[in-house]
Amino acid sequence: MSEAVLGIIGGSGIYDLPGLTDIREERIASPWGEPSDALRIGRIGATRIVFLPRHGRGHALSPSDINYRANIDVLKRAGVTDLVSLSACGSYKAELYPGLFVLVDQFVDRTTRRESSFFGKGCVAHVSVAHPVGPKLQERIAAAAQAEELPFVRGGTLVTMEGPQFSTYAESTSYRGLGYDLIGMTAMPEAKLAREAEITYATVAMVTDYDCWHELHGAVDVASVVAVLHENADKARRLVARLAADFPAEREPCPAGSHNALDHALITAPAFRDPALLAKLDAVAGRVLGRG
Repeated sequence: MSEAVLGIIGGSGIYDLPGLTDIREERIASPWGEPSDALRIGRIGATRIVFLPRHGRGHALSPSDINYRANIDVLKRAGVTDLVSLSACGSYKAELYPGLFVLVDQFVDRTTRRESSFFGKGCVAHVSVAHPVGPKLQERIAAAAQAEELPFVRGGTLVTMEGPQFSTYAESTSYRGLGYDLIGMTAMPEAKLAREAEITYATVAMVTDYDCWHELHGAVDVASVVAVLHENADKARRLVARLAADFPAEREPCPAGSHNALDHALITAPAFRDPALLAKLDAVAGRVLGRG
């Protein structure tokens, strides 16, 4: 396998990643448009790290304005093999309290305005996202959280809404009634696109609030969320530092198939593929496009 390169996407409240050494900042052009920000590339110990603030420094982008395709594309071009998303989320369960980290393993997509695939007219591909989170990557995150004595829970379902508004009470109670554990605004289509790009993906859902279903906590407000974000940011940095310190030198095969997700995914016959689209897919699908 290739060198393992750990990508980190910083969500709300995480716009930088202290602790990197040999840092350089790089703006990588993407045929899919502008990514959220320049990449910060460096090392923690022996592990190469690529950091991208999802909303841009200064939080200039709302969840629906993020160019998810460009973000994943530039991370792929930078060599990222394993990607950890740090995301602020609301909780639908009393035991998933603000300040807790939840290592979710399933997603429900309720977004409507976002481009959710690199493929389409001129080159159709179907990848499996039945198990969107890489099990080995999640195991490593859990081990890092345990070593740092950070409060965390492994497993859960995160529903992704469009935003940028918080939920209505009816939405909150409906999603809670369906058995979802958390709600956020950015995991989708990020996880789907990572799988198409053959990047192993995992989310650390950092609970900031109880959405608006909880009878004692009331509606979500930015001030209370920001207060928890500041507390979570330091814990997230500790988690990443420990994860990187113990990360393997070479990429591990993923039990969920993320490392070879495109092996049998392309369905459009070579003679009917659009050359313009193929050119844009050079990073995402270059491994398989030469096979015919």
